[in-house]
Amino acid sequence: MFAKIPTTKYPPNTKPVLIWDGECGFCKYWVLRWEQLIKDRVRFRTYQEVASEFPDIPIKEFKKASRFIDLNGTIFSGPDSAYKSYTYSNKSLPWHRWYHSSTIFRWLSDHGYNFIAKHRPLFYKITILFFGKNPKSIKPYWFIYTLIFLGIFYMLLKLL
Repeated sequence: MFAKIPTTKYPPNTKPVLIWDGECGFCKYWVLRWEQLIKDRVRFRTYQEVASEFPDIPIKEFKKASRFIDLNGTIFSGPDSAYKSYTYSNKSLPWHRWYHSSTIFRWLSDHGYNFIAKHRPLFYKITILFFGKNPKSIKPYWFIYTLIFLGIFYMLLKLL
């Protein structure tokens, strides 16, 4: 499991920063998607680029989970880094608030994030299958697959 590091002594100067693993295809896909939603309100950088700017955060922790670092030095880790970044978008999504107010939501988020992080190549393939190859123009393939599954399920029920 990733460590939740509360603060850094080296906060960013101009904009909050979301730090992610630049060698992860799954991460890159979703960061490109978030950049499109959040525009220029947050800097998106790989830990390979900026880890030296945050010497109080161990490299091994950057490898385990993304980190959102606010201007006051507060660090949001793992799923909450994504949830916090969404607070800078024009969409009103309650996930960051739920993460801090619901023990169950936080537990599910942390364990789900940890599972995905340990199986990034598989989840990258699933992402491509369900949303397409271009994160800036996602396709709702998941909807088509759901309709096909429901159709097959319906036909099997009719046979019984």
